[in-house]
Amino acid sequence: MVAPLSSSALPRKLLSAQPEPDHPHSVARIAVVGSLHMDAVLHLERVPRAGETVMAHSLRYLPGGKGGNQAVACARHGAQVTLFGCVGRDHHGNSLRLALHDAGVDMDHVQVLDGVSTGAAMVLVEGNGQNRICVVPGANVLLELPDEALLNVLAQADFVLLQRETSDSVLEQVLEAARSAGCRVVFNPSPVRELPEAWWPLVHTLVVNEVEAAAYSDQVVDSPATAADAAQRLLARGVSQVVVTLGAQGAVAVCGGRVSTHPAGAGDSFLGALVTRLAEGHALGDAVQWGIRAASLCMGQVGAQPSIPQRAQVEALAGGVASPLHVQ
Repeated sequence: MVAPLSSSALPRKLLSAQPEPDHPHSVARIAVVGSLHMDAVLHLERVPRAGETVMAHSLRYLPGGKGGNQAVACARHGAQVTLFGCVGRDHHGNSLRLALHDAGVDMDHVQVLDGVSTGAAMVLVEGNGQNRICVVPGANVLLELPDEALLNVLAQADFVLLQRETSDSVLEQVLEAARSAGCRVVFNPSPVRELPEAWWPLVHTLVVNEVEAAAYSDQVVDSPATAADAAQRLLARGVSQVVVTLGAQGAVAVCGGRVSTHPAGAGDSFLGALVTRLAEGHALGDAVQWGIRAASLCMGQVGAQPSIPQRAQVEALAGGVASPLHVQ
C-alpha cells in the first residue's frame, strides 16, 4: 500500500518549528525527484581482507541519498523545494522524513510503503580518506509518480532536478512531464548507465563529473581542455548547457559557444546551490561559482546532509549578500 506523507503525519510540535526563510530574496521553485537513503558511515583504519575481522572506530547513521541531499541543498539556499521520493514505513524512513522536514522541504509527495525497507548505504571510510560505498535501493525502486500531481508541481517549478538512483521509467515520465509543463530539467546522470538518445534534448542543464563526462561523451576527460571538448559533444546531442566537475582541477561550464573554467567544486551541495542560482535567473558561470563556494564549506565535514551550508554562510564567503537577478 502506498500512502503519500502529508504534514499531518508529523508531530504537531515539529510543525510549529518549521524553519522560516532567513533571506529577503525572490524564492526559486524547484522540484526534486530522487532517492532517499539512510547512510551508515563506518570509520576504520582499513577495510578487512577476505575472511578477516577488523575493529572500527565509529559508526554514525546520517540522512542521505542523492534526491534527499540535493533537496536539502536547494532548501538551505532559500529555494521552495518539493520532493518526490519513497521510503519504507520504518525507523530509517521516519528519520529521513524528519530531517527533510527540518530543512524545510515539502514532503507531500514522499511516499511511505508498507512491507519494504527504506533505502540504505553502507559507507566505509578508511584512515587515509578512501571510501567504499554499497547501496541497498530498498523503497527507492518502487517510487511511483501520479501523473496529475507531477504535472501540477512541474507547472509551478522553475526547474526539476533529477539523478539516476530511481528507475528509468520514472525518469522518462518526469522528462516527458517537464516538457509538457514547460519546466526546465537539471540532470545529474549518476550512477552511469546508458541513456536513451531521445532524453538528451529534454535536458536543459547537464551536470557530470569527469568519469560521467568520459562515459557519456566516449572520450578521455582528465583536464579542463578535455572536459570542454566532452561538453561540446554532449551539447551536440541536444543538451542546452553542460557543467563538468573535475575535483581538484575545478569545473568547466559550457553554454553555446561560451566556455568558462572555475576552481574546485562538486557534490550534492554544489548541485543544489547551482540549480537554485539558475532558478533565480543567474547565468551558468555565476551559478557554477556559487555552487563551488557552497561545496567548499562542506570540506572535512561528516555526512552529506549535515555538511550542507545555509545560504547566509555562502553569502558570507562571497563577501556580502548578493541579490538574485530573477528572470520572469
